Amino acid sequence: MTAIQTPGMNPITEDDIANYLANSPDFFERHAEVLASVQMTSPHGNRAVSLQERQAEMLRDKIKTLEGRIMDMIRHSNENAIIADKLQRWALGLLRTENPLELPERIAADVRSQFQVPQVAIKVWGVSAAHAEQPFALGVSDDAKTFASSLTAPFCGANPGFEAVQWLAEPAAVVSLALLPLRVGAIGSASPAFGMLVLASPDPQRFHCGMGTDFLERMSELASAALTRLRD
Repeated sequence: MTAIQTPGMNPITEDDIANYLANSPDFFERHAEVLASVQMTSPHGNRAVSLQERQAEMLRDKIKTLEGRIMDMIRHSNENAIIADKLQRWALGLLRTENPLELPERIAADVRSQFQVPQVAIKVWGVSAAHAEQPFALGVSDDAKTFASSLTAPFCGANPGFEAVQWLAEPAAVVSLALLPLRVGAIGSASPAFGMLVLASPDPQRFHCGMGTDFLERMSELASAALTRLRD
C-alpha cells in the first residue's frame, strides 16, 4: 500500500484517501477538473482511458456477465420444462397400463425411450406369490436388497461394481449410473425398499455425483406407486 509522506504528520495511506472520497461525495463536484484528468489503463488494449470511460467499461463487463447468467437460467429453465413434459408422458403411460405384470418392462422401456437412457433395468421383490417367478422378481441377493433399503436418495456416480449393474444387458459398457430405490411413500422415508430401478450410460458425465436428483426422485416415487399393484 502506498503512503504519502507529509512532514511533521503521519503518512496518508491509500485507505485514508479512499475513505475521504467515499465520505465526501461532493469532492468531484468542487474539483471537476481532477475527475476529468484521471487516467487509467484499460484492460482492453492497455491504452489510457478516463475514469468515466473505465467505469463504463466495468459496467459493460458486468452487464455481459449478467446476460450470460440470464441465458444460463433460460437454458436450464427450458431443459427442466422438457424433462417435466417427458416425466408427465411417462407417468401417463404407467397409469394406462392395465396389466400389472407389464409394469416393470413398461417402466424400463419408457425410461429408455423418453429420457434416452442407454441401459435400464428394474427388479422388484416382495411381490405376491402369483408373481414370484417372474424375471423381474428373480436374481436379487439379500445384500442388494439391504443396499436398496439404505438409499434415501438416488445414487448417481461412477460404477464401482454394484450387483445391480449385472441386471443390465451390457454391464461392461456401464461407466456412470443412477440407482433409484423403490419403496412405499416418499423416496426418503424409512420404509424398506421393495425394488430398484437402474439407469446406466457409457458417458461418465451422464450420471455424476454432483448432479441434481429432483427429477430422479419423482421417477422413483412414480414407479414405486405404480408397482405396488404387484405386491401382496
